[in-house]
Amino acid sequence: MSRERLVAIAKRNIEHQLAGTVPLADAVTRLPATNYFDPERWKREIDLIFKRLPLALALTAEMREPNSYKAIDVAGVPVLLWRDHEGEVGAFVNMCSHRGSLLVDEGHGSGRRITCPYHAWTYDQRGDLVGVFRERDVGELDRACLGLTRLPVAERAGLIWCVLAPEAPIDIDVYLGEYGEMLGYLRLAEMHHYGTRVVDGPNWKIAFDGYVDFYHLPILHRNTFGEAISPDAVFHPLGPHQRITGPRPEWAKLAELPEAQWSDADLTAGVWSTFPDGSIAGFDLGGVKVYQVARIFPGPTPEESVSHLDFVSLGEPTDDFRQLVDKQIEFLVNVVRDEDYATGLKIQRTVRTGAKQELVFGRNEGGAQHVHRWIDRVLAAPDDGLDALFRSAAR
Repeated sequence: MSRERLVAIAKRNIEHQLAGTVPLADAVTRLPATNYFDPERWKREIDLIFKRLPLALALTAEMREPNSYKAIDVAGVPVLLWRDHEGEVGAFVNMCSHRGSLLVDEGHGSGRRITCPYHAWTYDQRGDLVGVFRERDVGELDRACLGLTRLPVAERAGLIWCVLAPEAPIDIDVYLGEYGEMLGYLRLAEMHHYGTRVVDGPNWKIAFDGYVDFYHLPILHRNTFGEAISPDAVFHPLGPHQRITGPRPEWAKLAELPEAQWSDADLTAGVWSTFPDGSIAGFDLGGVKVYQVARIFPGPTPEESVSHLDFVSLGEPTDDFRQLVDKQIEFLVNVVRDEDYATGLKIQRTVRTGAKQELVFGRNEGGAQHVHRWIDRVLAAPDDGLDALFRSAAR
């Protein structure tokens, strides 16, 4: 069914390409400017969105080998993702059960056991406490109650998804639905990891708005991507997620071929957006696709965010190709930091003035409209209503 859905999206793109049209949202929408800095709303977004929904915290390519792990801090929660010796990924709060020390610093590592750097309590890949330094002097302990705090985790489509709450009310397959199967066509699980960059930015919604917006491309990015790039976009929502495509001559060429000859590359072009924080965009590099996988997380205050940008490709990691990818990474990071987020930080300053009570999202900005509708829906949904919300949206 996933390929059928991709074909249906391609047909929609072809129709608009041949007709020279762009689908528009039903109406202009407005958003309270306070949504971008109000501390109470920000706290609700962290608790009800970022601590209830699955977040893509790593790529398979980052920690493919058995015994590898990744530590990352998200929305104030230190997370340890750990692939065991049999290849299964577990997720834990990166916190020793003894006195709360961080077990490992942010980054990557490998090992069958992890020992706390403070008092040398040791944990295995199941999160069980298996060693206590000078236990005879510590006193009687129930090790079964002193393991690491587990977090729900799943690996789908080359991404490792985790929920920051131990008792998660949502199922990853319900959450992703058919969108997860469609993401599999990108072949992220087979790719090589070429690097990670972390970029600070404005409120997470200001940052994320830019990833679902083609309207600004020929203006803000005229000196990098160029003025010829189109501001037009076709939004293809599926549940809370969406894929965004733009005008491409290749769409018209597809119309001349039988559907069976439509390649996966043709069927997966565009920007893939995962709610509430992810964006996957491919860039051609000498005939090989390099993907930027961005995840935007709330920062320590309502007016800050932290973006993790990972770069992967099916291209073999030869010295020559690595040099090409490194240049592309530098280019893309400069675009994000010096154009998108530099502008976003200026927006952060202006919305605080109170000069405008609302911000406007035009009919051609359906991607951002879709995101903000879903933010409001999730904020209004009780824990026991999330599954039903996503099930009904996927129909």
